[in-house]
Amino acid sequence: MGIFSKVKSFFVKNKDEEIKVETNKYVDGLSKTRDEFVNKLSILGIKYTKISDEFYDELEEILITADIGVNTVMDFVDKLKKRVKSENITDFEYLKEVIVDELFMIYVNEEILTTKLNIHDDILNVILFVGVNGVGKTTSIAKIGSKLIKEGKKVMFIGGDTFRAGAVNQLKEWSDKVGALFFGDDRKDPSAVIYDGLIKAREEGVNVALIDTAGRLENKVNLMKELEKMNKVIGDLVPGNPVETMLVIDATTGQNGISQAKNFKEITNITGIVLTKLDGTAKGGIVLAIKESVGIPVKFVGLGEREEDLLEFDIEKYIYGLFKEF
Repeated sequence: MGIFSKVKSFFVKNKDEEIKVETNKYVDGLSKTRDEFVNKLSILGIKYTKISDEFYDELEEILITADIGVNTVMDFVDKLKKRVKSENITDFEYLKEVIVDELFMIYVNEEILTTKLNIHDDILNVILFVGVNGVGKTTSIAKIGSKLIKEGKKVMFIGGDTFRAGAVNQLKEWSDKVGALFFGDDRKDPSAVIYDGLIKAREEGVNVALIDTAGRLENKVNLMKELEKMNKVIGDLVPGNPVETMLVIDATTGQNGISQAKNFKEITNITGIVLTKLDGTAKGGIVLAIKESVGIPVKFVGLGEREEDLLEFDIEKYIYGLFKEF
């Protein structure tokens, strides 16, 4: 039994209400990708009576359209060809299982992946959020902060984006809404704001400080220097921190999001990705492309507007949501 059969069987049989609710969010949130992507894959099995070069060419085109990425797709098809040949696969129903298995392996790649934030009890943990403007960085901070508060953590938001007009006030409004402490002012040096904010966080016995940063990537040299300074300030005040540096990417930007991931990886140590607006795109394959391209795990996915629609990423629920009707 392939990985998809096992996953499908588990989710169909499972009665746990929380698992069912989250699984349904993946199913609903990935409907645009599934409608576009899976329908085309299913038609391949009708169109071709045997697995030929033409079949592989069309499969490549479908996968690239889903934004899985050209290099990722080429590697995937090479592996698929070898497996079809070695196992002498002729049945399309079985081939569908193999396709899903191999896409799953692209993401897992024999690694032990965790989507959990690297947060330790009884100490101050710092999470730095980076990403270009407009990707949903501030709302991601708010939603993740709210989840942490509901788990019993004492949380502070620190407004380190002193560049964009209104950014500090926007974060303050979110902190009031979700019940987080807040530190921020309008000084131009974000590292000075972060320094004072972390001093305050220590005094208040905060468990997790979530730091917003300016979302500009036009001058990588300046941004690198700024992030290096921030990381030094954080590391000096709270050794071993930041425990996470989360890159926020808008899934609807497709391959541009991959470019952002590559650029930010060059200038700072990214530990996880928050992929927003995944429900708003028919190119949900970007999850696989990001992992393959930059080797950074997706830790949260946005599958709707509400706070509870930002979910810890689960590869099995993602695969199930993507291929439910395949």
